[in-house]
Amino acid sequence: MKRTGRNLRRRLSEMTRFADRLVRARHFRGHGVHSPFVYALVRETFMKRGLRTSERALYEALLEAGVAKRRAVQLQNLFSHCGYRTFGLNCAAEVDMNVLTRDFPAERLPEMLGRASERGTTLCVMSPYDDALRIEECRRLVREHASTSVDNRGYLLLFNNYLPKQHFRL
Repeated sequence: MKRTGRNLRRRLSEMTRFADRLVRARHFRGHGVHSPFVYALVRETFMKRGLRTSERALYEALLEAGVAKRRAVQLQNLFSHCGYRTFGLNCAAEVDMNVLTRDFPAERLPEMLGRASERGTTLCVMSPYDDALRIEECRRLVREHASTSVDNRGYLLLFNNYLPKQHFRL
């Protein structure tokens, strides 16, 4: 079998993706997560394929905003698991959980984190890897955030609770 440069490049790129998978593999099914709070999130929200409760308000709002069904299910389960009562999409209102969709400008992310920190609410940034500016702003949010943050590739969760500063990449 002849190996061409194109095939070799493809195989090398697959190996770099494999290395990324290995780094994240320790968090699969909650193994390697040494926080009971985050372990429960992984088991009760991220690993569930269906809605855990009959409550569907956040789920339907996220689907209307163009969020994928799987992510909408996970966030609705998170909403129920944490016992939140109110949510908002791209808003500055006082809610338990504020979801910033892909359409929300990256330049305003630090401002929204400041508001969420003052109020003690959870901030969810959808599509944190969309473009270079959004990636850099999300990294800055994680660096400056005083409590627990969870990066689930599809969204970045920034909790403002009693937990110490920790960052989990799942």
